[in-house]
Amino acid sequence: MALSREQIAQRVAQELQDGYYVNLGIGIPTLVANYVPEGMEVMLQSENGLLGMGQFPTAEELDADLINAGKQTVTMATGASIFDSAESFAMIRGGHVDLTVLGAFEVDVNGNIASYMIPGKLIKGMGGAMDLVAGADNIIVTMTHASKHGESKLLTECSLPLTGKGCIKKVLTDLAFIEIRDGKFHLLERAPGVSVEEIAKLTQGELVIAGDIPEMTF
Repeated sequence: MALSREQIAQRVAQELQDGYYVNLGIGIPTLVANYVPEGMEVMLQSENGLLGMGQFPTAEELDADLINAGKQTVTMATGASIFDSAESFAMIRGGHVDLTVLGAFEVDVNGNIASYMIPGKLIKGMGGAMDLVAGADNIIVTMTHASKHGESKLLTECSLPLTGKGCIKKVLTDLAFIEIRDGKFHLLERAPGVSVEEIAKLTQGELVIAGDIPEMTF
């Protein structure tokens, strides 16, 4: 079965390391905050000016003035700090974020990403995505493997306007965990119960399958 949004976030959380500064994009990436391994110290950054973002609040913890970049209410972890947007983007552009997790519409075999607009459709803007993909070296894209019509989102070449070029190395979809190198997709893990053949069928770009591909564990 395909992974749920929560399971995708859980698998991303396994890539966190103690002491990391991490930026979580809008959508599925924000859920990662709920799955930081116990005992691990990770500072989550939101580009609207919060470093040290905690889990989503309970009804008792809710503060309508404390929000992330997606305008969702959040909590602050011990040691958190609040600053203006200019300082937040200086942190991003200066390469001080250890891991960036963001969503996308398309990713291709050359590590290009299209994530901010579909021509002809209303958009709110690209947000911080262009700065994040340009300023970060360690990026994980979370997305569905294919559209609701069964069309692959892992392509030979992106068809939508690009957010960044040659910047994506890892993609975690609802079907697979994939690494991008040498102009190809390399299958690392598959979702429990999902076959290699199903993943290959829904991957338009060249997919390298080396040996027995393990299932993800949570």
